[in-house]
Amino acid sequence: MVKNLVIVDLGSNSTRMSIVKVDGCNFKEIKRVKKNTRISEGMGKSKRLTQNAMQRTVAVLKDFKKLYKQYPNIEVKAITTAAVRQAKNQKEFLSLVKKQTGMKIEVLSGINEAYYDYLGVHDSVKLKNYLIVDIGGASCEIIQVANHKQKELVSIPFGAVNLSERFKLNNKISAKNLFASQIYVYKRLCNLPWLRRLNLLPIILLGGANRALIKIHQNNQNNLQHKMQGYQLKPNDIFKIYQNLISIDNKQRSNIEGLEKERADIIIGGLLPLVEIIKMVNSKYVIFSESGVREGIINEYLKNGR
Repeated sequence: MVKNLVIVDLGSNSTRMSIVKVDGCNFKEIKRVKKNTRISEGMGKSKRLTQNAMQRTVAVLKDFKKLYKQYPNIEVKAITTAAVRQAKNQKEFLSLVKKQTGMKIEVLSGINEAYYDYLGVHDSVKLKNYLIVDIGGASCEIIQVANHKQKELVSIPFGAVNLSERFKLNNKISAKNLFASQIYVYKRLCNLPWLRRLNLLPIILLGGANRALIKIHQNNQNNLQHKMQGYQLKPNDIFKIYQNLISIDNKQRSNIEGLEKERADIIIGGLLPLVEIIKMVNSKYVIFSESGVREGIINEYLKNGR
C-alpha cells in the first residue's frame, strides 16, 4: 500500500516538514515546508527553552499538522535535535507538544543525528573517503567516512545560534570576541585526535549555514541556475565570503544576496566551525549535499520495510 511518510524535523534554528510518498522501495518527496522557529534562542547557560521559543514552535507544529492531515495513509515520524536534547526543561516542552498537537517527538542523541546524516549522504556521494560536516543551530556533527563506511561519528554541542549568542557574533563583531570564539571552537575540535590526523579529505557540507554559504557564492558568481546538490567550493572561496561577513554588521549582512534575513545574525557562528575544520584537515574542496538527517530517516524506513 502507498503511504505518505511525514517527517517533522525540529532543529535548533528551523523546523522542517517533508511529506514523502512511499511505494514499495520507491519514494518521492511531494511537499517540503520550512519555518524559522529558533527553539534554541535564549537558552544560554541556563540550558532552558524559553516560553516564547516553545510557544512559537508549537504554533508552527500545529500548522504542519493541518497540512499533513490533508493527505491519506499518513505515518508521522517527528524528531528533534540539539536544542531540545540539551534542554533541562525538555520534558515540559515535549509534553506541551503532545498535549497541543498530539505529536510524539523523538529526541535524537548526537550520535544518532550523525548516523542519520551518514545514511542520508551515503547513497548520494560517489567518493570513497570524505568528511561530513553538518552545522546546525546548537550542534555540529562530524562524520569520517573511510572506504564508503562510517568510521567516526561525533556531535559537538555548538552551532550557529549558541556560538553567535555566547560570543556576540550577531552584529558588529569585535576582534576580541571573534578571537575568543575561534579559540573555543579550535580547542573543542582538538579533543578529536582522529580529526587532527586527517589530511586533504574533501568535506561534504550539510545544514542551513552551509546552504547559505553556497547561495551567497552562487549569487556572487551570477550562477543562480546551478543546483545546490554537488555544488563545489574551494577553501579560498569560503574564506573570502567569511572575511566579508565578519567585517560588516547585521544590517549589512541582511542585504547580502543569497542570505536569508532571518539567518544574518547567526551566519558567523554557523560558518565558524567549518572554517576551523577546513584549516585543521587542510581540505582542498568542499561539496554541498541536499541530503541529510531526513533522507537518512527515509533510507532507514525503506530498509526496515515500514
